[in-house]
Amino acid sequence: MTSFLKHLGGHAGRVVLALVFALPLVFMLVSSFKPDDQIFGDLGSLRAFLPVGALSLDNYTGVFERVPAARFLLNSVLISSITVVLGIVVNSLAAFALSRMRWPGRKAVLTAVIATLIVPFETFALPLVWWVNQLPLLRVNGFHLEWTTGWMDTYQVQILPFVANAFSIFFFHQYFQSIPREIDEAAIVDGAGWFTIYRRIVMPLSGPAVATVAILTFLPAWNSYLWPLMVVQSEDLRPVMVGISYFFQLNVGWGQIMAYSSMITVPILALFVAFQRSFVNSIASTGVKG
Repeated sequence: MTSFLKHLGGHAGRVVLALVFALPLVFMLVSSFKPDDQIFGDLGSLRAFLPVGALSLDNYTGVFERVPAARFLLNSVLISSITVVLGIVVNSLAAFALSRMRWPGRKAVLTAVIATLIVPFETFALPLVWWVNQLPLLRVNGFHLEWTTGWMDTYQVQILPFVANAFSIFFFHQYFQSIPREIDEAAIVDGAGWFTIYRRIVMPLSGPAVATVAILTFLPAWNSYLWPLMVVQSEDLRPVMVGISYFFQLNVGWGQIMAYSSMITVPILALFVAFQRSFVNSIASTGVKG
C-alpha cells in the first residue's frame, strides 16, 4: 500500500509539473484565436485556457499584414539550419581531435575551451561587432565580383560567429570518450586514417549526441535577438525574434502577438518532439559514462 501511494504521488507530482509548464503554452495558443477584448475578459477564469468564444484566424492573417512574417520565418529557418549543420561538423571534429587523438597540449586546449563557457555573450558582443566589421567580404556588383570590408547586414554575420561552440565541443568530447578506443586501434590496423575513423566509425555511433547538439544549437540560433538587432539593418535579413518588436509599435495587438508567438514556438516544439528520445538517451549516456 505504501509503495502504491508513493507511486501515485510521483505520478501526481509529474502531472502538476507538466501543467505548470504546459498552461502558458496553452494560454498562448488559445489566445491566438481570440480578439483582444475577449483575451482580457477571460483572464479571471478558466476560459482563458479554453478555446471558447469568438474564435477566428483574424490574428494570424493580421500578423502577415503587419509584418513580413514569412520572410522572417524563412530567414530564421535558413540561419538556424546552416548554423546547426556547420556547428555539428566543426564542433564534432574539434571534439574528435581532443578526445580520440594523442597530441601534446590537448588537455590544456580542452581546459581553455571549457573556460570560455563562463564568459557571457554580452561581454564580447561589442568587440565582436568591431571585428566582423573589419573582415573581408566578396560581393556581387552587377556582373562581376568585388572585395569589400565588413560583414554587417549579411547572413554570414548571423551564422559564422556562432558555429564553434564550447559546450558542443565539450558535449561531443564526453560522448566520444564513452566509445571504446579499441575500435580506433582495429581500424588503424586495417589501414584507416583518423578522418575515416571519425566519418565511418565515431559519428555513426554518436547519433544521440548529434541530435542533442542539433537541438542545443538550434535553440539559441532561433531565439537570437540581441545580435541581429546590433548587426542587421535590412528588413529582408531579420530573423523572427526581431519581428516581435514590430507588434509593440503604435497600437499593440495582443491577439496578434499571441499568434506570432505561436508561429515561432511550433518549430521549436516540433524539433524537440522529433529528437526527444535521442536527446534523453544522449544526456543519460553522457552522464553515466562521461
